[in-house]
Parts: sequence; structure tokens; C-alpha cells
Amino acid sequence: MIAETVCSAVAAAGLGIAAVTAYRKRFLAAARIAAYSLVPLGLVMTGVVQWLADTAFSVTAWAGFAVLGVSWLLFSTTRAVERRRGGGTRKERKEARAAERRAAVAPTAPAASAPSLGAGTRASTRPAAAPRGDSADDFSDIEAILKKHGI
Repeated sequence: MIAETVCSAVAAAGLGIAAVTAYRKRFLAAARIAAYSLVPLGLVMTGVVQWLADTAFSVTAWAGFAVLGVSWLLFSTTRAVERRRGGGTRKERKEARAAERRAAVAPTAPAASAPSLGAGTRASTRPAAAPRGDSADDFSDIEAILKKHGI
């Protein structure tokens, strides 16, 4: 009851403002204000405001919103876990398993021949140097750009 009264008052005030605006020879703005002010009145007349009021004060409606929230939470959690695994869709997982089976059955490459320079006679006492990662290349690019601009 209060919501309908407030909406009707807002509509009446908006129509008053539209009349004043039209009096000032701003007809386009007055028509736009009148259109906006008629929206609450239309909502009251169609029963949307009553439905919203009934929904806002209904325990059953709030329980329904809670159930929808739990449903959304479960759905989003399972999707996040599925994406983290890298599973993708059911079809993609099926294709990946089939590809793994084909790779396991495929014949292996023949053993590599000895190196062309001959086998080394002395054992290496030093561990092989670790190859430079992509991050080192990235920093060298950044340093070059900064030097180019004199920074």
C-alpha cells in the first residue's frame, strides 16, 4: 500500500516537473521527463510493485533465492575445478584419452646412432650449464628498450 502511494506521488511530481519544463519551451526534455515519471505509475497499475512487495517480504521467496545461490555456487565451483584439471568438455576429454591410447600403441623411434664426433672418453665432472629460460630473454629485451630511451 505504501509503495503504491510513493510511486503515484513520484509520478505526479515528475509530471509537474515536466509541465514546468514545457512552460519553459523545452518540449523535448519535458516529454522525456513525462515518460520517466509515468514508469512508476505503470508499474503500480500492472501489479509489478505488489508482486515485488510480496516477494520481498516472503520467507519462501528468500529461501528460493538461497537455493538458487547454492545452485550457482555449486555450478561455478565444479566448472572451476574442471578447468583447473584441464579437462575441458566431455568430448575433449574423450579425444585426449583416445590420443593417449594411440600414442602408447605407436611404434617407438629406432635408437639414435652414436654422435658423429665420436663418443667422449673422459667423463664430465661439471654438471651441464642450465639453459637460459625465457625470462632472461624477456629481461634482456626490456633492458634494450630502456637503454634505447636513455633510462
